[in-house]
Amino acid sequence: MPRLLGVDIPNNRQIVISLTYLYGVGPAIARDLCRKAGIDTSVKARDLSEGDVARLATLLDNDYTVEGQLRRQVAQNINRLREIGCYRGIRHRKGLPVRGQRTRTNARTRKGPKKTVAGKKGVKDLR
Repeated sequence: MPRLLGVDIPNNRQIVISLTYLYGVGPAIARDLCRKAGIDTSVKARDLSEGDVARLATLLDNDYTVEGQLRRQVAQNINRLREIGCYRGIRHRKGLPVRGQRTRTNARTRKGPKKTVAGKKGVKDLR
């Protein structure tokens, strides 16, 4: 199993698909990496030589922000928003949707499971 930037990428998939297992690498960047490294996109990850893996690792280090560095950068951006107290930062702090989605219904992913609140009892007519 080839290892890039501390992540084991799957052996039995094409290299373009395997590269997308890295945080911050999508299909377009994976194709671009293969083109720059001179690797055929249809080759399986297990068939890569040590030189190919080394070329991919150096390209990722030099040209792209991926894995731990990208996660750290995203976390710093969110912390900055929280500290300055802007609208987006407040939404992050409260655990609510940040990008304008509705919260009256849906938003269960951000809000978590329903917390049932007891409502008013219906007023019964005593006639």
